Amino acid sequence: MKTISFLVAAAVVLLAAGCGQSNRGSVLKGAKYHYVTTEVADAAPAPNGKAADTLMNTEEYDQIVENDFKDAKTAPLSTFSIDVDNASYSNTRRIIESGRLPEKGAVRIEEFINYFEYNYPQPEDDQPFSVTTEVWDAPWAQGHQLVRIGLQGKSPDYDNLKPSNLVFLLDTSGSMESPEKLPLLRESFITLAGNLPKGSRVSIVTYAGSAGLVLPGTPIDELGKIKEALSSLQAGGSTAGGAGLELAYKTASENFIKDGNNRVILATDGDFNVGVSSRSGLMDLIQKNKGQNIFLTICGFGMGNYKDGTMEELSNWSDGNYFYIDSKKEADKVFGKELAANLFVIAKDVKIQVEFNPAKVQAYRLIGYENRVMNNEDFNDDLKDAGELGAGHRVTALYEVVPAGVAFNGPKTDALKYQEAAKTTGTSNELMTVKLRYKPLQSTTSLLIEKPVAAQSTPAGKDGQFVSAVAGFGMLLRDSKYKGTLTYDMVLKLANTATAGTNDEYKKEFISLVQQAAKIKPDVASR
Repeated sequence: MKTISFLVAAAVVLLAAGCGQSNRGSVLKGAKYHYVTTEVADAAPAPNGKAADTLMNTEEYDQIVENDFKDAKTAPLSTFSIDVDNASYSNTRRIIESGRLPEKGAVRIEEFINYFEYNYPQPEDDQPFSVTTEVWDAPWAQGHQLVRIGLQGKSPDYDNLKPSNLVFLLDTSGSMESPEKLPLLRESFITLAGNLPKGSRVSIVTYAGSAGLVLPGTPIDELGKIKEALSSLQAGGSTAGGAGLELAYKTASENFIKDGNNRVILATDGDFNVGVSSRSGLMDLIQKNKGQNIFLTICGFGMGNYKDGTMEELSNWSDGNYFYIDSKKEADKVFGKELAANLFVIAKDVKIQVEFNPAKVQAYRLIGYENRVMNNEDFNDDLKDAGELGAGHRVTALYEVVPAGVAFNGPKTDALKYQEAAKTTGTSNELMTVKLRYKPLQSTTSLLIEKPVAAQSTPAGKDGQFVSAVAGFGMLLRDSKYKGTLTYDMVLKLANTATAGTNDEYKKEFISLVQQAAKIKPDVASR
């Protein structure tokens, strides 16, 4: 058998105009793409022996417009919200392991980078997170530099974790009946329930045609009862996601634990088709519940009709995060190894603003974070929502910088007639200044951190080499116009050097994934 792929584009009216949110950057709101596969004769097996998709595939991904270089003289400020999601990487891994390359909209490079662990120091004193910066030469563009900004959340005290009030909002519609959906969902949430701290309680809300409370708030001491309720779930019916979300927030509010972790965890393939199902309608439901310290985590499951765009957008507009669960191993990572980081918030509305020194920087571009870009004035506006940082979470952002004096053919503007150059930039050795704003968990007023970055490049360490490899892999998959001299061999060389002597199974797995992707012939029609 052979699989032929093609792309069907459909315009939809989305929520960007009326939700009271800051600019979310260069994602084309309203552009929705359906990846469709049909089965014909003589298909080659997938590289890892797994069966390739053989049924009609209507997965949807929003189109992303890559961040361009900006002139440091005319646009010295770059502002964005942090992003701790990593669903794009695990979803892309699933696609590559099925024997095909992802479409460009599935690849969010910041989520690739933030999937992995890096060696950032713990914060000092009472700070909720540390800030690390590093500058090294870009491997794919001669004369260019990469600047890494790394945040490390304070590691949790696992012996004294606050109790959780969790509402499992589970999609049990007919589209969830395949093995990689509801059965994996059951296993994943049994793992999660078994790792919760003492004093926690769990409720279960399901939706399929209509929403229902399957399990009222139940203490974690009655784990057997929770497991029994999860094991009994069956798939069937259409998807009333809006009604389920409304009931889940209501249930979370009724079981609210003061000073605890209150969260709705939505697990679905994103195929909402009954009741309030548009993104704008779902956003309205989320907006009504924001500000009540009830957070939202979204877990995607399955393939074939997976709606990544919907779930990523919901995550960005809610106080929460987004993961894709493609295996029991990934469920153990998200709900076991990284449970505290993914569930326990230590800082809210974390924003980053970078001011570049035009005497040292000719041009710059933010790699990834296209849908997290904010207006510069939003940085000081505490009413503008941004991302949350969990206990022990790491966040990495990467800029590609063109130093002053380096030959560059990027976009340029005429010299400004009425602007006075800053008096100190010519003699300062600062490349840029990184500013961060965040709100403590119980506060509505943000605090400011500033960190200057010296215009001094050093050889990339192991973390820098691995970040370069991951960003480069994402650029190759997206066929970035800024990929320069990047090749799969270059990515593999960087990754192998960075992981020499390490036992990090996820970084080793990354190398295998790059090797698989390099063997797959691009399907131009689907990308």
